[in-house]
Amino acid sequence: MTSQDPGSIARDIAAAYRDRREIAAPSSRDASFDVAAAYVVERELLRMRRASGRATVGRKVGYANKAMWRVLKLDTLVWAHMYDDTVRYAANGEAALDLSRMLAPKIEPEIVFKLRAALGDVGGDAAAALAAVEWLALGFEIIDAVYPEWKFQPADFVAAYGLHAALVVGEPRRIDAAAIPSLVEQLPGFKLKLSKNGELVEEGSGKNSLRSPALCLAELGAAIARQPGGEPLAGGELISSGTLTNSVPIRAGETWRAEVAGLDLAPVTLRTV
Repeated sequence: MTSQDPGSIARDIAAAYRDRREIAAPSSRDASFDVAAAYVVERELLRMRRASGRATVGRKVGYANKAMWRVLKLDTLVWAHMYDDTVRYAANGEAALDLSRMLAPKIEPEIVFKLRAALGDVGGDAAAALAAVEWLALGFEIIDAVYPEWKFQPADFVAAYGLHAALVVGEPRRIDAAAIPSLVEQLPGFKLKLSKNGELVEEGSGKNSLRSPALCLAELGAAIARQPGGEPLAGGELISSGTLTNSVPIRAGETWRAEVAGLDLAPVTLRTV
């Protein structure tokens, strides 16, 4: 565990985002700064945000790729809270987002879930995780880093709001029990195309999110249930379940569109200003 003061780290990171300036990653200042220490910082950021009048609306995940866990010394994915002033819903499949408050934003197409019920450890069962879901939608997670050249460790990711800057949620598809078996089959294999200004930029699939966004959701529930002091996933929370493509830098004046094949979800379009 680090000797750095979690409150001081949280205040420094919050100020860096507010002022749009880079700061050194906590792990670069202290090699003992680990994921456990980072979650203490995340809880301090949570306290600060709530004290300022903001409400949490869900969680976002990071490192939803098991191939990276051994290299990065992780035993599960990582996560951070999302807030009521960072999440917006697309109208008729389209939304606009002001990037002026961000430092170096990137875009990630993701599957977004809304929980209807609490979710704990369901033993990696995708169907059991989906049974707790009210709806799912295609969305865009916008991430932003105050760390120079986007260089950081998983602990630094957690300590900086999970790099969460915004979430744009597309048209929801409600889930009933009858739809769950087909979704379990479709979520690992659906294909996604990400385009900018009408030109294809990236392609991805459901397997890029921990082999399936539903499995990613199950892993998140289990990870939080095992974590000392973690708030369990509750009904009503939104879950942004990990990027389906590489993260791509974005700038004002662009039009981004994500669309899927093999899964019944409406496309979503984002215009940046």
